[in-house]
This record gives sequence, C-alpha cells and structure tokens, in this order.
Amino acid sequence: MPPDMQTPKRHASSTSALDVVALVSVGRHPVTGRGRRADLDARGVELALSLPEAQTRLVHAGRFDADSEQALRGYLGMGFKDLTLLEQPAGSDVSVALGEALEDWGPQLVIAGERAEQGEGSGMLAYLLAERLGWPLVQGLAAIEEVSQGVATVLQALPRGQRRRLKVRLPAIVTVDSAAPAARQSAFGPARRGECQSLTVDSCKDEALSSWTMQPARKRPKRLKIVKAASARDRFKAAAAKAEGGGGQVLSDVTPEEGAEAIYKLLKDEGVLR
Repeated sequence: MPPDMQTPKRHASSTSALDVVALVSVGRHPVTGRGRRADLDARGVELALSLPEAQTRLVHAGRFDADSEQALRGYLGMGFKDLTLLEQPAGSDVSVALGEALEDWGPQLVIAGERAEQGEGSGMLAYLLAERLGWPLVQGLAAIEEVSQGVATVLQALPRGQRRRLKVRLPAIVTVDSAAPAARQSAFGPARRGECQSLTVDSCKDEALSSWTMQPARKRPKRLKIVKAASARDRFKAAAAKAEGGGGQVLSDVTPEEGAEAIYKLLKDEGVLR
C-alpha cells in the first residue's frame, strides 16, 4: 500500500541516514519530441546517488499516463525500486501538492533540475517551494561535496566555467545545472520492475495558467556565447581567456547616449541584432 501522507514529520538526527527527495519530471527529446528523462532532473538524481548513506525518494507531481510512465521509468532504471506519484490533473499548480507532501515527509534535502523541458519551464517551482517551506535555496549546482552535521557543502556553477563553494544549513532545496555530472544509463530490467506508487492528494487549479494564451514558439534571437566547461583545464582556460579579436573597450564617464550606442554596436557585431 502507498505510504500515508499524514504521518508525522521525521526529524533526522546527526547519526541517521540523510533523507533526500529528488523531484523528477517528464522531459522531451530535442529532436524527436518524444518523452524521456529530463536531463537536469536525471543529473539531480545522479547527485543524490553520489551521497553516501543517503535514502533517496523519487517524486513526480503531474499527470500519469502511458507516455509519461515510460519516461518516468527511466529514473527507476538508475537503481530505484519505486517512485512516488502525486497525480495532478492538467492545469494544476503542482507546487501546492509538492509543498504539502514535503511538509509531511520532512526531508533534509530536496534536489531538482533548474527547469523543466516542457510545459511552463519557468524554473520557478523550486523558488515557490522554498518560499512556502521557509528553506534556503541554492541554484545551479555542479556538485554536492559533503553533508555533515546538518550542513551541506556544495559547488555552484558560475559563468565562464568558474565555481563557487558554499555551505548551506539543512533542510534546503537545491537545483542542478548542466555542469553537474551526466546521469548514468538507465537499465531496462530495473526500470520495468520498479513500482510507481500513487498517492491521492488534493489539486489546486493554476489560475495564472488558465489566463494565458498559448501559441507555437517562434525562432528566438541569437544569444551571446556562454562558455560551458566540464574539466578543470577547460574551466581555467575559459576563466583566463581574453576576448577574441582584441576589439573590446572600457567606457567610463560617458553619456547615456554614448553608452547605448556602444551596446547597440556590440549586439550588431555579435549578430544578436540584425
């Protein structure tokens, strides 16, 4: 039988296993558009698996059908026996159901991808949960180095391949960047044998979503190049490299019109504006 969501909160001691909740969603393949594991969520699950003596619960809030089941079983194939489903109808605000569930379970650490691969994809879910629970939030993680005595030491990914080491007191919510280690391959056997345990929870209609107008996406303007570096050598080169061409300039004590003109020229040169 599925666990009762109304059980008392668990307050883990310093000697007990680390209680982790990994939030997972249904991704979308960038070429075929078929459902799959969401890349950032899978990297978050990989980080959870790297934590010693951690008890990790996979949680998905949303619709559950034949298409989403196949994608969600990709997470079970990473080495899990079950996945908890908080079934929500279309147009629901899943942050409400997740917030209530996390309040009941009382985990020490919640791991999620920075944003979903389909749907709204706003990246606001973790912030809404942190606001509701009153927990600290660290975004853009590349690694979780250590968890000791109620404090997690994490490595945050910064632009140009740089890293920043932070300490955050638990319980906390963290989101995972694409600089985190890639997820392991999903094994077919464990994925089929794993169980999807459904919990009956109340749903709350997303009033903001109901007022939106949906239309096909248009081609976006070209973005400025963002350096993504995986190895330490590449990160050092990205952080120490000078701008190519040597055509940059430092502006000081200029009028707003002169500054705007310089920015406009840069965007034209980079191909962002045409």
